[in-house]
Amino acid sequence: MTLPFDPLKVTLNDKYTLDEGRVFMSGLQALVRLPLVQKRRDRAAGLNTAGFISGYRGSPLGNYDQELWKAGKLLGSHDIVFQPGINEDLAMTAVWGSQQTNLHPGAVMTGCSASGTARAPGSTVRWMC
Repeated sequence: MTLPFDPLKVTLNDKYTLDEGRVFMSGLQALVRLPLVQKRRDRAAGLNTAGFISGYRGSPLGNYDQELWKAGKLLGSHDIVFQPGINEDLAMTAVWGSQQTNLHPGAVMTGCSASGTARAPGSTVRWMC
């Protein structure tokens, strides 16, 4: 039987690092992968962007913050910051603030993609600039 992949070359980080081919991940891991893919796409387009993720820890996306912390080093290497909010208001204010790079003349990044989660079902917010 021929496998579609080399089992000796498979790593646990493939779900975040592979650019092509088949990757296996949970739904929460797919949400962690999204900003990484966005950063790679921006870099390929010649954009120098960052990412910011915040949210209320009691959001319906239970354990999303745990997956983000597990991928912390990889997120950091892609200029993506995860900062959980003390409450929904502070989390969403931080996400909104990340969209203000155009107001700072000395800004290093040309833009920031950001996402935030809140606790009410259906209240997941995603901003992209």
